[in-house]
Amino acid sequence: MSWSPCPDPTLGDAASVDAVETVIVPRAVDLGEMTVRRALPSTARQMVGPFIFFDQMGPAEFLTDQGIDVRPHPHINLATVTYLLEGEILHRDSLGTEQAIRPGAINWMRAGRGIVHSERTAPELKRTGQRLFGLQTWVALPAAEEESDAAFIHHGEAELPVIEEGDLSLRLIAGALHGARSPLVTASETLYADIALAAGGSYRVEATHEERALYILAGSVGVDGKTYEPGTLLILAPRAEAVIAAEGSARLMLFGGEPMEGPRYIWWNFVSSRPERIEQAKEEWRRGRFDTVPGDEAEFIPLPDNGTRPRRATGGRKMGAEDQS
Repeated sequence: MSWSPCPDPTLGDAASVDAVETVIVPRAVDLGEMTVRRALPSTARQMVGPFIFFDQMGPAEFLTDQGIDVRPHPHINLATVTYLLEGEILHRDSLGTEQAIRPGAINWMRAGRGIVHSERTAPELKRTGQRLFGLQTWVALPAAEEESDAAFIHHGEAELPVIEEGDLSLRLIAGALHGARSPLVTASETLYADIALAAGGSYRVEATHEERALYILAGSVGVDGKTYEPGTLLILAPRAEAVIAAEGSARLMLFGGEPMEGPRYIWWNFVSSRPERIEQAKEEWRRGRFDTVPGDEAEFIPLPDNGTRPRRATGGRKMGAEDQS
């Protein structure tokens, strides 16, 4: 038996608690057109606040006649959040929305009781080629809002607050920070920010929300004397402050919020507080009972037939055997 001292943290003293609770290296997922890095859900952590899914798309270089072609597919009981750093995606959905998604804008699609959408590269961009780099996240809805009407909300780059101070530039995508508030109306307390630091700059993450995480997009950063590289997800300890120090210039995403009132189940593109609701959605998609996407009716993604069952996802703990699918 070995023993090493592990002093208890001082109650009420955030500085005596390690700021980083869990470190996650995302797994690579090949989507055909490009590879994404999937940080959530993982076996180490499934949710951070209301965030239940976190993908980094690219950076990818599409040559002429290339691009992304994500055919129409369904969602229920969640909101998808698309945020680009480079490139452009053409969003269409079953509400009749057609929106070009560009860097710095926020695109919040509330699935509610059900929505279908596609994400493609516009024909004119396929002719010229482009770089694509961005994030797609999913946010679980409170149980009372899960069966709400579907909606698509877009706020352009100029509408989102930007905080600039010294070596810091912070774009507030959702929630409130430093006296500013995003115009995006969310279903629960949500925090989402794009942070850029100049070389040698630092930023203090305040203990404003129960659950928060940092995803490093570019550059190396130090936290608590440890260095973390790009493509790393840092889950912060609850209600603990963290100081991020950029070694060179760095860019990272801060996200989180208040946890859901109960567990969520996730299977394919479906999220719900009720596993039976996911089974219902499977059958509805299989039988063609979702609305179609105007102008994009010819194709769709079939329901996967892999025999898995919905995975139970909760914030703040590791997945147990009963949660595995």
